Amino acid sequence: MFGAALVKVLLLGSDTPLGHSLSKLLLRLGRHEVTGLTRAACRWKSERQAKKAVARGKNEIVVDLRIAAASDGIDLLQEADVKRCHWVAKACQRSAMTYLYVSSSRVFSGRLDRPYTEDDQPDNETGAGALLASAEQLVCDSCERHLVLRLGPVFSFEGTNLITQMLGELGTEGGSLVMDNNLRGCPVAADDGARVISALLDQLGTGVEASGIYHYCSSDSATYYEFAEALLASASQFSEFSADAVQLECQPEGLAPLNRALDCSKIRNTFAIKQAPWRSAVPGIVKQYYAQQKQ
Repeated sequence: MFGAALVKVLLLGSDTPLGHSLSKLLLRLGRHEVTGLTRAACRWKSERQAKKAVARGKNEIVVDLRIAAASDGIDLLQEADVKRCHWVAKACQRSAMTYLYVSSSRVFSGRLDRPYTEDDQPDNETGAGALLASAEQLVCDSCERHLVLRLGPVFSFEGTNLITQMLGELGTEGGSLVMDNNLRGCPVAADDGARVISALLDQLGTGVEASGIYHYCSSDSATYYEFAEALLASASQFSEFSADAVQLECQPEGLAPLNRALDCSKIRNTFAIKQAPWRSAVPGIVKQYYAQQKQ
């Protein structure tokens, strides 16, 4: 983007699937100076350690991918992770940094029959959803220059996510998938998520003052079963699957469908970021997955 200044970015969770995609994209574009910290390097034992890690290098923006990655299945999300978000938020506030914190649509229960807007209150009171919402609140309360980006489930050819979990199960002898056809959402390819974050960094680099919560997900929704169907259509070029590889999970009679689709009009109107379809990304990611397996 013309007029954007080079921004010094600290990337927390550089070894997550989204972290890998974002690091490669920012390196290729060469518009920002990026320092990455892996998930292991971010498991600080004290607030002092977190403060030193954030302050080192005099960065202007902290991009935190750790919590969203954990909620997508990389690590078990714990109270300690929430506490570390609070430490990072306070460190950003002290140094007048922008905290771009990536969260997840899992903060919502899915009980609404329409896409969730940023004005809807997180209502998922179970497990990871409650921890994600708690971390969001701490970030918003502790850092004035915060930007919370909620994404749909991120998928990639590497790490632990929808694609690697599904293909991994099918790769076992006699493997099969029993998929949920009740929960509907809008998955996000890691490269697409990286595109969105890069666009936010570009506009923040122009001096745009933006804070608050924003939503981004792909332009078409799917259940886990529908996602698996598209995945198998691409995977069949590289491996053989039985006709009954994907089965619908039996749902209790009368169970209402759940929907975690996100309304993305705010990020479009504020940053001119448009949604992209997830289906077009699947073939390339599946190809990369099997190429990596061969290596």
